Amino acid sequence: MIDDGTQQEQRLIIEQGLAARIAALAEPVLQGLGYRLVRVRLSGLSGCTLQIMAERPDGTMSIDDCESVSRALSPVFDVADLIDRAYRLEISSPGIDRPLVRRSDFERYAGHIVKVEMAEPINGRRRFRGLLCGVEGAGAKIKRDDIGPGEAPEIVLTIEDMTDARLVLTDALVTEALRRGKAGEHLEPASDERPALEAGHEHKISRRPRPHRAPRPAVKGG
Repeated sequence: MIDDGTQQEQRLIIEQGLAARIAALAEPVLQGLGYRLVRVRLSGLSGCTLQIMAERPDGTMSIDDCESVSRALSPVFDVADLIDRAYRLEISSPGIDRPLVRRSDFERYAGHIVKVEMAEPINGRRRFRGLLCGVEGAGAKIKRDDIGPGEAPEIVLTIEDMTDARLVLTDALVTEALRRGKAGEHLEPASDERPALEAGHEHKISRRPRPHRAPRPAVKGG
């Protein structure tokens, strides 16, 4: 059984470069508020967008949660000024076809279809897809549905060697999300003003583009 209280569980699939530096800033802020970082992504589509994907340890993330995270992270990013151009900050929940980044993610979603991309090819292949059968040691066991000639039907992929792993949207996954919602497993109590949010629905909010502050020129003494 998965312990949803494992807020401090480390991510095994992490970002590189600038996204990693942003993640290092965001993660302690999120932990202090009771959330966990799922993913940081910088996108150049429609201008620059910085997406922070987060969740509570039990997998929930409401619109109110997204707003709280945005208010907390905005001043931190403003002070750090890591992005050298104007950008829009977007706070998002993982959604149904979510990324898997922690060992507990691979344990919790065993029985569902996943897509995985590896940092280095295994027998000439980087991408794998199939039924997630759980965790074995440091790896995730997958019963493949993309088998090529002479390939084994099952494979164990080291989680830390993955660059991306996510659930595939299927009828079974949607049914499971709805079942959890009806059972109240991944719902927060409804307020008088707002109905409860169904489990697995993706929620996100965006803040207006944030201008980049150019460095001040040095002043030389006469």
